[in-house]
Parts: sequence; C-alpha cells; structure tokens
Amino acid sequence: MLIIGERINSTRKSIDRAVRTRDVEFIRQEATNQVNAGAHMLDVNCGTLEAQEEPAAMEWLVQTVQAAVDVPLCIDSPNYKALAAGLAVHRGKAMINSISGETERYKNVLPLVKEYGAAVVALCTDDRGIPASLDQALEVGLKLVGNLLEAGVPVDDIFFDPLVRSVATNPETVLVTLRLMEEMSARFPGLHFVSGLSNVSFGLPERRHLNRAYAVMSMASGLDAVIADPLDRTLMALIYATEALLNKDRFCMQYIRCYQEGKLKG
Repeated sequence: MLIIGERINSTRKSIDRAVRTRDVEFIRQEATNQVNAGAHMLDVNCGTLEAQEEPAAMEWLVQTVQAAVDVPLCIDSPNYKALAAGLAVHRGKAMINSISGETERYKNVLPLVKEYGAAVVALCTDDRGIPASLDQALEVGLKLVGNLLEAGVPVDDIFFDPLVRSVATNPETVLVTLRLMEEMSARFPGLHFVSGLSNVSFGLPERRHLNRAYAVMSMASGLDAVIADPLDRTLMALIYATEALLNKDRFCMQYIRCYQEGKLKG
C-alpha cells in the first residue's frame, strides 16, 4: 500500500498560515512527522492562495518539504501553472494530483505528465461532472485511462481515483466504488487505484471509523494507494494487518517489523 500523507494541505488553517508566512520549520516538522509515521509520499497543496500567488508558493512548498524528507511528493492543485512550478523544482519522480476527463484539465495536465515523466492521479470525472451510476463511471474511467495509455503514459504510472462520495448522501457510493475498481482492474492489468479516505465520511460524526472501514474494504477490491493521515495509528495498523491477510505481505514480515517498531500500538 502506498501511503500518501495528506496533512500538508492549506485547507488546514495552520498550513495556510505557514505557507503564507513561509514558515519553514512548521512545514518541515509536518513533513517529518508524516514520514516517521510511515508515509511513503507526501501530498502538497496550497490551493487556498490566490491563483497568481499559488505557483510561487508551490515552488517554495516543494523545495521546503524535500529539504526535510527524502520521499517523493504528490503535487496537488487544480491550477496547472502551480503544478508546473512544483514539478520544475521537484527532485526525483513526482506524482501529479490530478488529471481527469474534463477537456481543459486533460489538455493542460497531460503535457506536464509527459514532460516530467510523472505518475498521475486520474479522477473519474469528465465535462458532465462526477458519474451518477456505475455504468457511467465505467464509461468515463475506460475512456480516461485508455486515452492516457494511448498518449504513452505507462499503466504503472496511472493511479485511478474512483471518486468515492460521502455515504451520508450517497448510500451506495462505496459499493459502486468497489465494483468500479474491480471492473477497471480486469480491463487494465497493472492499473493502480487511489482514494482520499476522508471523502467517504464527510458530514458524519466520528469520521475516522468510516475512513478506516472504507480503507480495509477497498484494499480487498484492489485499492493500493491512499491519501490519508499517517498519524492515525489505528488506520496504519489496519492497513498493515489487511496487507498481511490479503497475502500482500508474505509471511507477515512487514506486520512483524511494524510490531517490533511499536507501530501497531493504539
């Protein structure tokens, strides 16, 4: 499971303030804490800034985080100019969050994917919005992933996001998401699947329980990357345990190592 730490996101007031004031130590500590907790990659987002300010802020954010930790970054913005600014200074192979079937988004982001050889989160949406049914979602997903492959993006670099919605307002969303991942996996062997766990619980109390349950259920249907809070020790322990049960952790070696390192304690 690829753990993408979600905490460096300016929708959090503390991160917004740190980015605006260029608080190097605060950002570095957030990055270090997530990597020490088990994150393999960090999502960086400063999208609350004005559009004209965001590219410079993203450049600073990428450089600041990579000065603190030796992991790749998932550069996250709806502003393709901010994506470009972050990619230009990123060391190693980055991930772009995200591309979609929306005409303008696809046109602006695909050249960046190819220029920088980046992995990319592929959102299951197009100009009509988020699909309303499994059939429509499958149609959108097949077209988007097919187009990326045709454009020369390796399947191993594509992380398909089925865009789970809140179960509070879409009671069948998780069941549809699981079916969608299974269908897409059968059509595109080697395709990765990623999800932002917190989307499923929006508007509900004690959200962490739903996020954790969704992660475990989704791993059984092919989810192999999450954008989540690695400081949630229970979530991380459940991920390690689920990998062992799904035979993705041979002889439970990772699980045992995590126990020895004290990572399985609540």
